[in-house]
Amino acid sequence: MKEAAGEANLTVIAIILIGVIAAVATPLINNAMNTTQKRSCCLQNGGTWENGGCVGASDECSDTE
Repeated sequence: MKEAAGEANLTVIAIILIGVIAAVATPLINNAMNTTQKRSCCLQNGGTWENGGCVGASDECSDTE
């Protein structure tokens, strides 16, 4: 019985850790995808991506979320 209780505790800890990792990783992935989308739009409109912003392109798709 003690082994079963230990296994159940380990399962609960694993589920909690998976939830914490997902909660931390989701905003990081969303930020990376949004930056990639903005960079791609900038390059397609003839600009260059410098210091986290678009330089020298038309601003047609800046907020297409």
